[in-house]
Amino acid sequence: MENALVALSDELAATVERASRYVVSVHGRPRISSSGVWWKKGVVVTAEHTLRRDEDIQVTLSDGKTVTAQLAGRDGGTDLAVLKLEDRNSGEGASEQAEDLQAGNLVLAVGRSPESGAIAALGMISTIGGAWHTWRGGRLDQLIRLDLGLYPGSSGGAVVNAAGKFIGIATPALSRTTPLAIPVATIDRITKELLEKGRVARGYFGVGLQPVTLPEHLKSKLNLPEAHGLIVLSVEPDAPAGKAGVVIGDIFVAFNGEPASDTDDVQAVLGPEFLGKSVRASIVRGGELREMSIVVGEKPRRRS
Repeated sequence: MENALVALSDELAATVERASRYVVSVHGRPRISSSGVWWKKGVVVTAEHTLRRDEDIQVTLSDGKTVTAQLAGRDGGTDLAVLKLEDRNSGEGASEQAEDLQAGNLVLAVGRSPESGAIAALGMISTIGGAWHTWRGGRLDQLIRLDLGLYPGSSGGAVVNAAGKFIGIATPALSRTTPLAIPVATIDRITKELLEKGRVARGYFGVGLQPVTLPEHLKSKLNLPEAHGLIVLSVEPDAPAGKAGVVIGDIFVAFNGEPASDTDDVQAVLGPEFLGKSVRASIVRGGELREMSIVVGEKPRRRS
């Protein structure tokens, strides 16, 4: 009878080999390369944080050939960047996509090194959740937290399940604890926008915020549903909040009637669908509750 561990080892190696066919090496930073995934003909997606320059980017394909790539756009909020390749006829996309993910499923993170070829790490999905706002201001359509050791050169590479089906792109940049897989739905949504517009428009208020607990007597006096809010630590005078009259020391307690106790509650009203629209903000100032309207502006583009 064949040894079960040998059979498992052979299956894992075969899975890595299949996945590595659509994983490339991306040269967009000094000293160490990162990885990327063929998304469709002529298009590679990678982890945005690994690109330290916007020009002179090259990609090494699975056959060892190196081609020039042009940056179509980057989105730090979801840690995705899209590259258009000079050689449009090379490579194959990640066609089989995994479904019905569960915590505990075995996964492989597959990257590519220009020196050694495919590189892999074995682990599991530790957490599966719904839509999740990143600390960088983006939104992932699903939270897929990974329990595995991600090598620096594997960032931007493919995460696949035990059957070799594509789950997403590996990144350590969106969580301060463990790597995540950027899910297929997010890759598809962001890639389309970057290819079409070169950027992802996001809203902003132009304030620095810190969660704070309100005194019980103030909560009762103002008849607030929650004892938490977000205190304003800084205000950009020409930004939407500054123009609306927000000042340092104000405490946001609700947006559009929904309690605001965490920065995620702010991100919920700063999506692309809110750009140019008025958000009703409830604030505490001087022990009194006030209402004001803030027109959501577009977040300025980061300069490279």
